[in-house]
Amino acid sequence: MDADDRARALLARAERVVALTGAGISTDSGIPDFRGPNGVWTKDPAAEKVSTLSHYVTDPEVRRAAWRTRLDSPAWRAEPNAGHHALVALERQGRLHTLVTQNIDELHQRAGSDPALVVEVHGTMRQVACLSCGERAPMERALERVRAGEPDPPCRSCGGILKSATISFGQSLVAEDIERAFVAAERCDVLLAVGTSLTVYPVAELVPTAKRAGAAVVIVNAEPTALDHLADAVVAGSISEVLPRLVAPV
Repeated sequence: MDADDRARALLARAERVVALTGAGISTDSGIPDFRGPNGVWTKDPAAEKVSTLSHYVTDPEVRRAAWRTRLDSPAWRAEPNAGHHALVALERQGRLHTLVTQNIDELHQRAGSDPALVVEVHGTMRQVACLSCGERAPMERALERVRAGEPDPPCRSCGGILKSATISFGQSLVAEDIERAFVAAERCDVLLAVGTSLTVYPVAELVPTAKRAGAAVVIVNAEPTALDHLADAVVAGSISEVLPRLVAPV
């Protein structure tokens, strides 16, 4: 039995799947990943500064660069691909319990995933948050202000610094989201990791957590991951091609 067949069999028998998705599931939608061979940070290491909270808070030029990047982000034009829709199909089969995503593009919800099942551990780029008062608003409102000539728009309520409602380096993850993800991993019968290098912790720890609890692990990714040795099946290839095949009813 090859890896495809093992993965299909494991998913077909599963009653409680937890999916963990990373940037790789969205690359076929035209959104580049960060650490891959053609990743944003691989090609331009300086771009990582924009995602580091201390640089963002202290350097106005970093913030202005961040707003320019947000204006031009390919995520605004991206549409869910067959990989996103495959997870919706798994949900409609009644077998997807929780969808933990490291992505900030909301393509899972746009594909039809129930927002109540989605745990966005790194937040969302489709909202802004004030770092002083915590007020949140749609990202598009802030982008309209940038287009109108404000290179670094402040919070309209308190004058504080606005930032996308994402988790930057140096910023704490939301404890409730992490707890929910780990509880789900401890209770699933299959952990399906898709499009993630499994190098970013604590989220990558979901894989050994599920394994210790007795779950099978299926990894789908274009490149080898750091935790392939823990998997019951590793399937390499284009996620938008592979994943629909794996979740199709046997």
